[in-house]
Amino acid sequence: MSETTVRDVTGQAAIAAMFERTKAEGRAAFLPFAMMGYPTLAESIDAVEAMSKLGVDGFEIGVPFSDPLADGPVIQHASQTALENGVTVEAGLEAIRELRRRGVAQPMLLFSYINPLLAYGTDRLAAELLAAGGDGLICPDLPPEEAHWFDALGKHGLALVFFAAPTSTDARLALVGQKATGFIYVVSVTGTTGARRELPPDLTEYAARLRERIDLPLVMGFGISTPEQAAQVSKVMDGFIVASALIRVAPEGVQAVAKLAGTIRAAL
Repeated sequence: MSETTVRDVTGQAAIAAMFERTKAEGRAAFLPFAMMGYPTLAESIDAVEAMSKLGVDGFEIGVPFSDPLADGPVIQHASQTALENGVTVEAGLEAIRELRRRGVAQPMLLFSYINPLLAYGTDRLAAELLAAGGDGLICPDLPPEEAHWFDALGKHGLALVFFAAPTSTDARLALVGQKATGFIYVVSVTGTTGARRELPPDLTEYAARLRERIDLPLVMGFGISTPEQAAQVSKVMDGFIVASALIRVAPEGVQAVAKLAGTIRAAL
């Protein structure tokens, strides 16, 4: 087994460097989501490694939770399968560590819900995420008012991502922009995650409203599933996340995941 990949920058600096590079290339950053443990832990790790070789820009490394309230049926099913496969926060951290050993250099952000993270211990999580080679955390049910629970992330230079939604008030957007580091996860529609046929018709106006109140890069998720949608989002956002579409093909094998990711990347 090779030694853990050594990177020039880590944490928030690595994420900032990612956006600087993609902006210079005139495109949005592509951050695939992978649920660790779906369909198996080994396959999920292999899929991330395969996608890393296709020029994607970063990753969401998912840790399952029994009640993923922000997610639709595809990710709910993947999360339940991953739980049955014994995947925990500790397993998610070890997956990041293993991916660094395999040479994956892109930024990786751990994704999970607040309950397992609090049970694990937030100070412990921050220290071990840094040691594993992670760059930040995305926690969809963590309100920005409670950002202090994860102060240890900032002390280690790691990012803490918060969400903005179409229903967010101006005051809420200002608070999110104040508390978040790394980037803002932009929810494209009201509702849960899942592939959708069309993106919001007011996407440009939505992005403009966010930029008036938030200085951080904007990364859109919820519903992006095709190369055409990725190209559309790339014109107005700094990045985008694809989750359900990749998870849907995961049972077909690692190459199926890599093929879809490669098609999306090529559209940029």
